[in-house]
Amino acid sequence: MATETRKAFHEGLQGVRTDIVRMGGTVAEALALATDALLAGDLAAAEAIIDGDEAIDTAALELEERCYQLMVLQQPVAVDLRSLVTAVRMIAEIERSGDLVVNIMKGARRMYGTTFDPRLRGLIERLSSESNRLFRLSLDAYIDRNAALAAALDDMDDTVDRLHEDFIQAVLETYETRAMGLQPAVQLALVGRYYERIADHAVNIGDRVRFMITGSLVDDAANEGNGRQ
Repeated sequence: MATETRKAFHEGLQGVRTDIVRMGGTVAEALALATDALLAGDLAAAEAIIDGDEAIDTAALELEERCYQLMVLQQPVAVDLRSLVTAVRMIAEIERSGDLVVNIMKGARRMYGTTFDPRLRGLIERLSSESNRLFRLSLDAYIDRNAALAAALDDMDDTVDRLHEDFIQAVLETYETRAMGLQPAVQLALVGRYYERIADHAVNIGDRVRFMITGSLVDDAANEGNGRQ
């Protein structure tokens, strides 16, 4: 009986893991589509991405409930408990990343009709690409239980931070030359911040993966000092 119970628990946990990765993949795909919609000024695509976030929110709630049920019914310890705690925290990180994709699309709606010069377009594309790369790598670290990859995400995030700084500088310069109005410039600066925050969530996922594997907690105070929460 105990063996069957353990088997059922691990099957349930594997199901949660599979669905977390699926939800993360949905967010990563939405991020790529959101960048295309932003640069193309495609309002229909933006609305579709915003509407699609409801499915991500529903999936997140359902996954959290499954995690809590496994905790209560099976009372796991050690590695199994860490796996469930990690799953709950990862669900939140992924769901928040999905919300940031929605924020990018809401910003795109507010900037509709704004023309981005080649420099801004290039920086948006690079910010999107690097943020999405980190996000997907964080999922890879989770799938493969790769602590080394999870730890490396923090250093990789430096590239996104530098791109974000360059992007903000480019937005300011564009505004100062009157090539862009104040409202679009503010919205564009916020959009840049949303990309950067998605990369931060990827690093947070990496921290959760390291905890799952090693049992060692990353210093939250250090995270806050780096602008990650």
